[in-house]
Amino acid sequence: MSFEFVKKLPTPDEIREQYPVPEKLAALKEERDKEIRKVITGESNKFLVIIGPCSADNEDSVCEYVSRLGKVNEKVKDKLILIPRIYTNKPRTTGDGYKGIIHQPNPEKGEDFLGGLIAMRKMHIRAIEESGLTAADEMLYPENYRYVYDILSYVAIGARSVEDQQHRLTVSGFDVPAGMKNPTSGDFSIMLNSVYAAQHPHSFIYRGWEVNTTGNELAHTVLRGSVNKYGRSLPNYHYEDLNTLLTLYNERDLKNPACIIDANHNNSNKQFEQQIRIVKEVMHSRKLNADIHNLVKGVMIESYLEEGCQKVGGGIYGKSITDPCLGWEDSERLIYDIADYE
Repeated sequence: MSFEFVKKLPTPDEIREQYPVPEKLAALKEERDKEIRKVITGESNKFLVIIGPCSADNEDSVCEYVSRLGKVNEKVKDKLILIPRIYTNKPRTTGDGYKGIIHQPNPEKGEDFLGGLIAMRKMHIRAIEESGLTAADEMLYPENYRYVYDILSYVAIGARSVEDQQHRLTVSGFDVPAGMKNPTSGDFSIMLNSVYAAQHPHSFIYRGWEVNTTGNELAHTVLRGSVNKYGRSLPNYHYEDLNTLLTLYNERDLKNPACIIDANHNNSNKQFEQQIRIVKEVMHSRKLNADIHNLVKGVMIESYLEEGCQKVGGGIYGKSITDPCLGWEDSERLIYDIADYE
């Protein structure tokens, strides 16, 4: 084998014991989880807005962003539930580039996985303390879920992971909503197969254990656009796409039909400013059709303190070092606009 085993990392139990969630915050998460669950199951008419940086690269700027979001949440909480994106793992198409805080707690320095696991928990816990909001993260590495399961209220499974059996089986053991994105090919059936798998019980090997899961009835779809064979982006947030997804849901035996629209990635062709127009079109589609209104439970938006993006080491506080994001002023205005639609 060409593996070099460098050092054994602490178990999730050990990391959680060293960096525990205070009881007050654990109670807050429990209440938030119940509220978000009711949206997915249809018991609540509130709308989810999953919003924040493409990647959570810096604790101070991320927590400042989330604290601002907490203040906005107080103004819209009768209609919306704001879920900050605190994404600590970044999938890379070619394997090159910044892979998230779990790899590099300091993006300008080398990899430090122990430091990354600690930085991840500290940032999530601080964000809850300062904002009153529990966050979403992408589960790029299924084995890492136990490091953060007590601090997350939403989990996304990315376009490159959604076909992977280990991701599907692991999601079947989650107790929070898990958004299964359509693959980069755009195939809706693959996405829906992933939802089916995640909603059912399984037995498999996880972190060296034989485990059984009961299924996650909160697993649902996320539309994020696709790429055709020529490498061009194809959006899938239009009214016709939503109607097609609704038809496919009706043909399957799935619990809690629900969809979140990712306004960036291939839906916007990574033109971050287009997220504003895309979100407003989605809100309009919900107004036109009661069934689509019931199906589409929220949107995902990439947003940070400063708009656009920069290279690692660019030095601009609160500006993305991965995909470009909306700036704060546009993001705040968009949140109020979404609330006005509801």
